[in-house]
Amino acid sequence: MYRIRTYNNIARKGLAIIEGEHYQTGAEIDNADALLLRSHKLESGEIDDNVLAVARAGAGTNNVPVPHCNEHGIAVFNTPGANANAVKELVLAGLLLGSRGILPGVNYVDSLKEMADNTALSSLLEKEKKRFKGNELAGRTIGIVGLGAIGSLVAEAAIHLGMEVLGHDPKLSVDAAWRLPNQVRKIENLSALLANSDYVTLHLPAIEPTIGLINDEALAVMKPGACLLNFSRDEIVDPDAILAALNADSLRLYISDFPRHELIGRDDTILMPHIGASTGEAEENCAVMAARQLKDFLEDGNIRNSVNFPATHLDRIPDSQPDTRLAITNRNVPGMLGQILSVLAERGLNVVDMINKSRDELAYNLIDLDAAPDQNTLEQIRAIEDVICARRL
Repeated sequence: MYRIRTYNNIARKGLAIIEGEHYQTGAEIDNADALLLRSHKLESGEIDDNVLAVARAGAGTNNVPVPHCNEHGIAVFNTPGANANAVKELVLAGLLLGSRGILPGVNYVDSLKEMADNTALSSLLEKEKKRFKGNELAGRTIGIVGLGAIGSLVAEAAIHLGMEVLGHDPKLSVDAAWRLPNQVRKIENLSALLANSDYVTLHLPAIEPTIGLINDEALAVMKPGACLLNFSRDEIVDPDAILAALNADSLRLYISDFPRHELIGRDDTILMPHIGASTGEAEENCAVMAARQLKDFLEDGNIRNSVNFPATHLDRIPDSQPDTRLAITNRNVPGMLGQILSVLAERGLNVVDMINKSRDELAYNLIDLDAAPDQNTLEQIRAIEDVICARRL
C-alpha cells in the first residue's frame, strides 16, 4: 500500500491514476511515501522520514526544498511541458495586447456608458479610434529567450503569424532542438537577440544563472521601442531596471504574469495575476503527468522528469517474480556499486539486469535479481556508508 499526501486541489483525472487497492491518497495522510502538490510552499518540516518522492504538478520547483530532498535521497519530480500550450496561448494574447491599443480602447468604450445616443456614440468612436492605432505582428521580429517546451510552441505560433523568430538558449537540449521549427534563427549572443527584436519573450527557469538576467545592461542594448514579455518567472528580471527603462521610454511596454506594486497602474505595463497555467486542461495535464511519474517510480523505480535524480528506466523482465527489483539511492562517490554487488553475491543473489545512473551528488541504481532478497540483505545494503535508501519493488 502506497500512501500519498496531497496538497492544493489536484485534478480528479490525475488522482484517479493513483487510487485503488494499492494506493491511499488525501490531504490528511500521515507517514506518506510520497507528496503531490501544485503551488503549496513545502517546508522541510512537512516531509516525513519515510517520504520517497515529491511530485510538483507544474514546471517550477521553487516551492520545494530540493537541497533537503537531495540530502535525504528524495526524488523531486516536475511536469515540464504539461502546461506549455496554456502558457503559449497567454503569450500570444500578450503579443496582441502589446501591438494594438486593445485595452485602452476597451477602457475608453467603457467610459462612454452614459451615452444613450448610438448615432452620436458611433460618430465619436470613428473620430477617436485613431488614438488606439497599433501595428500588425506580421513582419515584426520576436526574440525568444529559452527554447524549451513553451518557447518552441511560441516560436511555431509566431512563425504562423508571419513574424521573424530569433531564439537564444545556451542549454538547448537535443529533444528541444528536435521540436524547434527550422525557421527559427538561433542566436548565440543574448545581446544580439535583444538588439534586433521588436518583442522579447522570456521562457527560462529561475536558477542561479538566470536570476536577474534582464538587468540594466540587458535593457540598455534592447531595440528602442521594444516590448518585453515575461511569462516565465518574476526573478528573471530586475524590477528596478524595468522601471528605469520604462521611465526613460527606452522600453515601450512591459507585459508580465508577475505583477509588482511599483509597476501596477502604469500605461506602459500590462500585468496579469499569474494565470499562465490557469486552464482546466493544463491543471489536468499536470496532475496526470505528475501522478504517472509517481506511480512509475513507486512501483517500478523508474525516474522521468526529476529535477535532482538522473533519468532512469529499466523495463521489467517478463514473468519476473515479485519483489525481485531493488531501487538504491546513494551518494555519488567511488566504489558504491561494487560494495552493493558484493553484498548480493555473498547472499547468493544473481543480477539479471541493472542500470546505474548519477547526477551531481546523487547516484541511483535499479537492480533486477533472480530471487527476492530478504530483509537482512536490505539491511546490509542500507548499512553501507553513503547508501541513502534501499527498497525492494
